[in-house]
Amino acid sequence: MNDGPRSRLDEGAVADRLARLDETLGRLEQTPGATAETALDSVSMLTEVYGEALARVMEHIPTAAAEALVEDDLVGHLLVLHDIHPEPVERRVARTLDGLRPRLNRQGFEVDLVGIEAGTARVGLKGGGCGGGAETAGELVQEAVLAAAPELAGVDLVAPKAPAAFVPVDALMRPPATAADGAA
Repeated sequence: MNDGPRSRLDEGAVADRLARLDETLGRLEQTPGATAETALDSVSMLTEVYGEALARVMEHIPTAAAEALVEDDLVGHLLVLHDIHPEPVERRVARTLDGLRPRLNRQGFEVDLVGIEAGTARVGLKGGGCGGGAETAGELVQEAVLAAAPELAGVDLVAPKAPAAFVPVDALMRPPATAADGAA
């Protein structure tokens, strides 16, 4: 009998449960025997049924509600897991980078999506101060992008293209300066 609403898990509790689940499934995968195989099959079937239920929910909710759901990290990951996320991979990667941008900017980095080619996200990452923070920033970007779009084969960090140099037209019309011009 239900005595009322179940208490909700905060982000820390969700992260803890996911880590424990990953650890438990890892141990189960290493365990020989029919019992372990049956347990893994049961988890797989349960995941498949829950994914189908989630897909049906997504079919019946208004667009505004779906947009709110995809912004929830846990729900968004489940939608990706079951290949029912309504946003294309480019949009998910761009939204992920938008979320990282304030943190990276505080560390002196700029980040932008250059594009997605052949299943690989090309991300421009530049800046940072001294102290080797670029490697950590790069790892942060790679992990976040692959979490948002696990169907990607990888993330390439590239130097952003330099903006085109602007040369005023009048500078093109002037003759080049000579040593004699500087002596006058």
